[in-house]
Amino acid sequence: MTTFSDTTPFTAPFSELDNPRLEFVMEVRLTFPEVYTMAPHPNGGMRSAVLVKGGTFEGPQIKGRAVPGSGGDYAYFRPDDVAVFDARYLLEEDDGTIILLNNKGFLWGRQPDTMQRLRDWAFNDGAPVPHPEYYLRGNPTFECPVGKHDWLTKHVFIGVGERKSDGNCLRYYALT
Repeated sequence: MTTFSDTTPFTAPFSELDNPRLEFVMEVRLTFPEVYTMAPHPNGGMRSAVLVKGGTFEGPQIKGRAVPGSGGDYAYFRPDDVAVFDARYLLEEDDGTIILLNNKGFLWGRQPDTMQRLRDWAFNDGAPVPHPEYYLRGNPTFECPVGKHDWLTKHVFIGVGERKSDGNCLRYYALT
């Protein structure tokens, strides 16, 4: 495996101005079956919170679990029904390293009724909503101790997510 520094486990070539490159880092699967809602919100829309009950993460260089009760996603649903999420929770790598993940991004429907159908699916046992019908993207940052996993604190990442009936699945990629 080719590495770009002693602490960067990426194998893809570097990004160039005209050729950005992404490399898969990990998939994170979270469960958060309970929702708390503040509506109506003073700014319009509503605020919701889902607390992480559990989950796992795994990639070529990293693997572990989401720490139950360590945080959640505090989304603001704007009046245009775009969810602006702000998720913060802990991951524990199999070697014991604690990693803080802070993910900000957007969830919106490609059709006018998609967001309501997503809420019904997630919180009211409604029918699943196919992934192509919504946009779930994030921009995570990570904090962890200096050492084996601090490469997470030195790169730009993007996430592509998929809603599940009891949580989310996000795949994170590093811009190399």
